[in-house]
Amino acid sequence: MASRQRRQIEEEEEEEEVDVQQQSEGEEAAAEAAEEEDEAFIPISRLQDVNGITAADIKKLQEAGLNTVQSIVHSTKKMLCAIKNISETKADKLIAEAMKIFKTGFTSASLVNQARKQIIHLTTGSKELDNLLDGGFEAGSITELFGEFRTGKTQICHTLCVTCQLSINQGGGEGRALYIDTEGTFRPERLLEIAERFGLDGESVLNNVAYARAYNTDHQLQLLVQASAMMSESRYSLLIVDSATALYRTDYSGRSELSDRQRHLARFLRGLQRLADEFGIVVIITNQVVATVDGSVFNANPIKPIGGHIIAHASTTRLSLRKGKGENRICKVYDSPSLPEEEKQFAIYGYGIGDIKDE
Repeated sequence: MASRQRRQIEEEEEEEEVDVQQQSEGEEAAAEAAEEEDEAFIPISRLQDVNGITAADIKKLQEAGLNTVQSIVHSTKKMLCAIKNISETKADKLIAEAMKIFKTGFTSASLVNQARKQIIHLTTGSKELDNLLDGGFEAGSITELFGEFRTGKTQICHTLCVTCQLSINQGGGEGRALYIDTEGTFRPERLLEIAERFGLDGESVLNNVAYARAYNTDHQLQLLVQASAMMSESRYSLLIVDSATALYRTDYSGRSELSDRQRHLARFLRGLQRLADEFGIVVIITNQVVATVDGSVFNANPIKPIGGHIIAHASTTRLSLRKGKGENRICKVYDSPSLPEEEKQFAIYGYGIGDIKDE
C-alpha cells in the first residue's frame, strides 16, 4: 500500500517537473521571439567566445563604435585592423563570423519590395509635406535639408524630435531622438510647444531627446561612436545633425585643405549611413548653401548646397527649402531615387510645422 502511494507521488512529481520545464521553455521561446521582434540589430556580444574572439576584443570594438554584428559586416578589413590589438587574422575571423550570423548576398526584388513596405516614415506635422515625401521621412536612409537661413530647416528638426516619439499608427517611430547641434540653434522650449500640440507630456518628450553640441569636426565624428553605443542599449528612431557642414567650413579653409575636408566629411557621412542601416533610424542632416556667380543668364537658381559630390552621393533624398510669404515655406524634392521632382508649401507655427491655413 505504501509502495503504491510512493509511486503515485513520484509520478505526480515527474508530471509537475515536465509542466514546469515546458512552461519555462515556452517563456524562453516567447522572450527570444519578442527580443528578435524588438531589435532590428544584432548585438556584437553574439561574437564573443566564438572562434577565438575574446571579451577584450569585443570591448575594443565597442570603444571604436562597433556595437552590432552588422557594423562588422559593414567594416573593411583595413578599418578593423586600425583598431588597437585587432590583427589581420582576428579581423578575418570577425568578418567571417559576422557574415555567418548576418546573411549577406543577393535576394529577390520581391523580398526587397516587401521589406520596403515595412519601412517606418516619420510625419513632418504637415499633410502636404507628408504627401510630398510619400508618408514622411524614411527610416534607414539619410535625408538632407538645405536652404538659406530662416527657410525652416531647424524647425523641421525640432518637430521631428517630437513626432518620432509618437506611435506608429500616428506617424511616429515609437523611439527616442539624438540631436547633434553644430551651430547652437537647438531650443528645448520649442519641443515643449510642439509636444502640447500632439498631446504628449513635455518633460517626457525632453527626456527622450539626447542632445550634444559639437565644437569641431573631430568631435562631430566622435559623437557617432557615442550614438552607436546609445542606440545599442535603447530604442532610438531619429538622428539629427544640424548642420552637418557648418564646422567643415571653418575647420578647413582654402583649396590646399579641400581634399582633407572632403575625406573627413565622407567618413562622417559613411558613419551616419551605417547607423541608419544598423538601427533602422531616420537620419536628417541640414546643409548650408552658397551662391554661385558664373555670369550666366541661364542660371535661374544660383543657390546650391555645399559639400560637393561627397554629400550629394551620401544623401538618399535631398530637399531644397526656400522662403514663401510670411510664415510660409516651400519644399522641393531636389533629388531622390523614388520621389518625383515636385514641391509643396508648408508653414511654421508656434506648435511646429503645419499646413498653410485657409485665409
